[in-house]
Amino acid sequence: MEVAINGTGIAGPTLAYWLRRWGHAPVLFEKASVPRSGGYVIDFWGLGYELAERMGIVPGLRERCYLMQRLSMVDARGREVASMDVTPMREQLHGRFVSVARADLAALLFEACRGVPTHFGVSIAGLEPDGDGVVALLSNGARRRFDLVVGADGLHSRVRELAFGPESKFEQRLGCHVAAFRLPDYRHRDELTYVSHTVPKRHVARVALPGGETLVLLVCRSELVGDPPRSEQKAALRRAFGEMKWEVPAILDGMDAVEDLYFDRVSQIHLPRWSSGRTALLGDAAACASLLAGEGTGLAMLEAYVLAGEIHRARSDVARGLAAYDARLRSFVGKKQNTALGLRGFFAPQTALGLVLRNAAVNAFSIPFVAKHLVLRSLRDDFELPDYEAA
Repeated sequence: MEVAINGTGIAGPTLAYWLRRWGHAPVLFEKASVPRSGGYVIDFWGLGYELAERMGIVPGLRERCYLMQRLSMVDARGREVASMDVTPMREQLHGRFVSVARADLAALLFEACRGVPTHFGVSIAGLEPDGDGVVALLSNGARRRFDLVVGADGLHSRVRELAFGPESKFEQRLGCHVAAFRLPDYRHRDELTYVSHTVPKRHVARVALPGGETLVLLVCRSELVGDPPRSEQKAALRRAFGEMKWEVPAILDGMDAVEDLYFDRVSQIHLPRWSSGRTALLGDAAACASLLAGEGTGLAMLEAYVLAGEIHRARSDVARGLAAYDARLRSFVGKKQNTALGLRGFFAPQTALGLVLRNAAVNAFSIPFVAKHLVLRSLRDDFELPDYEAA
C-alpha cells in the first residue's frame, strides 16, 4: 500500500519507518526546503523511549541528549526560591529519561527511515477522494494518487484543514503563548540545569546547550501578547516581559538579533475522529496535548506506531485499520490532554499566591519519598505497546 505522509517532524518519519518495516510504501512530503534544525529541548521518556529502543536509535539519542540534573527557580535577584533534583526521577526510570533537542530527535527518526522517498519543499495542498484511494494535489503542481494520505504536519495542519475543515472548529486555546529561541555566547550558564524566573502570568527560562548556545523559553498568558503578525512578535514579547527583572532585560536584548524565533499560542486539538475516508491524522494534527504538556513527542511516536500496526494487522483494510487506531488510543490520549490542562499554573500562574503554591510544590517534589512515589506515578504510562510483529 502506498501512503503519503505530510510532515517530517516526529510522527511522520516514525510512521514511515513502521510502514516500510511491515511491507508498505510510504512517501514523505515536507513544506520546508531542508530538515529543520534548532528548536526547543524536550524531555523524553516512557512509551516514546521504548519505541526509540525498538527502532534502534537509542545509541544516537544518548550521544545527543542532556542528562539534566536540576530545576532551579529564582527570584528577581537571582536567589533560588525553589528547586528539584531530577536525578532520583531518572534513577526510578532506570536511566530511560533524557532531555534532547526536538530537531535532534527528528533527525534520528528521519535517519532511521533512510531510503524512504522524501520530497523537501513540496507539501500536500489539496485532496480529491478517488474511490479506494485519494489524489494528492501537491504544492509544486503535481497530482499523485495514494491508497492513504496521513497528516503529520503539526498543530496548524494543512491536511486536517483539507479533510475536516478550518482549525477554529477543533482548536481549544489554553490561554497562553510560548516563544523559544537560541542565544549564542550568553554569559550566564548553569550546566544541566533548567533555570527559570516566574512572576504572575509570565515565565522565563534558560538551558545551557553545547557550543556556547543557550536555549530560552518564554511563556505568558495570552492577554499580554494577543496574536501579533510575525513582524510584530518580538515587539509583543518586549511589551509582555519588559518590566521583569533578573536576566530578562539581557535576554530580550539578545532576542532582537535572533532570526529563528518560535512563537505560537498554546492549544489543544479535539476531533470527534482522526480519519475521514482515506485521510488520517497523527500527532499534534490529530490530538495536540499542547507544548506545555511535555510528552507530545512520545504521543506522536505512539500514534504513528499504532496506526502502522493496525493497518498491518487489518491486512490493508484501511477502514478497519483506521477505526482500530482510533479506538485503541482515544481514551489514553484524552487523559494526557486533560493532565496537560493543569500545567498552565506551573509555567504561568495567574496570581502571586499561585506562584507561592507552585514553588512549594516544586520543593515538595525534592523530598525523596515524594519524588519516588508521586513523580514516578505521574511519569508512568498506563498503556502497553501492542505487538504487531506477528500479525
